[in-house]
Amino acid sequence: MPEAVIVATARSPIGRAAKGSLREMRPDDLAATIIQAALDKVPQLDPATVEDLYLGCGLPGGEQGFNMARVVATLLGQDGLPGATLTRYCASSLQTTRMALHAIRAGEGDVFISAGVECVSRYARGSSDGLPSEAQKLVGGAWENPRFADAQARSTSRAQGGAPVWQDPRTEGTLPDIYLAMGQTAENLAQVCDVSREEMDEFGVRSQNLAEKAIANGFWAREITPVTTPDGTVVTVDDGPRPGVTLEGVSGLKPVFRPDGRITAGNCCPLNDGAAAVIVMSDVRARELGITPLARIVSTGVTALSPEIMGLGPVEASRQALARAGMTIDDVDLVEINEAFAAQVIPSYQQLGIPIDKLNVNGGAIAVGHPFGMTGARITGTLINSLSWHDKTIGLETMCVGGGQGMAMIIERLS
Repeated sequence: MPEAVIVATARSPIGRAAKGSLREMRPDDLAATIIQAALDKVPQLDPATVEDLYLGCGLPGGEQGFNMARVVATLLGQDGLPGATLTRYCASSLQTTRMALHAIRAGEGDVFISAGVECVSRYARGSSDGLPSEAQKLVGGAWENPRFADAQARSTSRAQGGAPVWQDPRTEGTLPDIYLAMGQTAENLAQVCDVSREEMDEFGVRSQNLAEKAIANGFWAREITPVTTPDGTVVTVDDGPRPGVTLEGVSGLKPVFRPDGRITAGNCCPLNDGAAAVIVMSDVRARELGITPLARIVSTGVTALSPEIMGLGPVEASRQALARAGMTIDDVDLVEINEAFAAQVIPSYQQLGIPIDKLNVNGGAIAVGHPFGMTGARITGTLINSLSWHDKTIGLETMCVGGGQGMAMIIERLS
């Protein structure tokens, strides 16, 4: 069975949605720019020999619609390149890498592009992503299945302080709220796992401080491809990281989702724009072309749980990927858990037994951002970068997924 190896990665800077540096960039143009940057890193590869382009997007629609993968292929000048756009919300472009892995192991192709993009700034009016309530405010619209009306009423009551302790609705024989805003799921999880506001704020400050350090030492610059916006501005850095963040400053922020809540702008990710790409190839083709792979994909995992506590998704997904790899968490050198909310990262890493000094060692999404469709591919590139930077070998990437899922991937650094 051929092995699937990663031979190139690229990502854009990450902009703040609506008011940030990439707000005027169309998602298809941004994705094409970053995919081309990844292809340019392997000049031995003829782009015409790529088997398929898999493009992850949290909310395909508007400028992110019309099977954007084929739009992007055409923008790249590759009329003969098939394309598929898919969503698994926050793990969309981790799913695309998993699809490339499966195709290669099945012997149904040797070279694939796995990419992801999300431009919340460009969301079409009248659509919604079912994710943070801020994004819903940006796009508006009502689309929920009325069968979930009781679940939504229960969630609204809880958000207003009417139900202080979360209980699994399945125990009462009712549906969970599949449309629950992600911030509300984080508040639920903070209650269920007893994660304090102080713990979350400390983690948010950690993310910002580590990102600031990683900017200063050049870590983040190694993986960012500069992007030229329509007005000619060249963007080279992420909008999100803030220098000098302190616990004292963060602790004064007001709750975002519930009047008496624990989630604030200081302990969760913002809304963002960005794109990332990964070139996945069989080890056989890499040898034929004389390309030294960056990493080998060892295993993946995907699991599901109640949508109302989706933040624990990394736990079982990571255990599944580890079991498939014949590993334990002790075999992993570095871990990247997507920082959607400190409320979900903290219990996830604790339940997995991950030492804090192995986790998100250069900061995470609380600082750099989380463009939903981009994040899977972005974290893959960051994990490879980090393994190289720290001279480590085995890395775990994992994340929770809106709607109640978890996803994980284990890689082995090869160069």
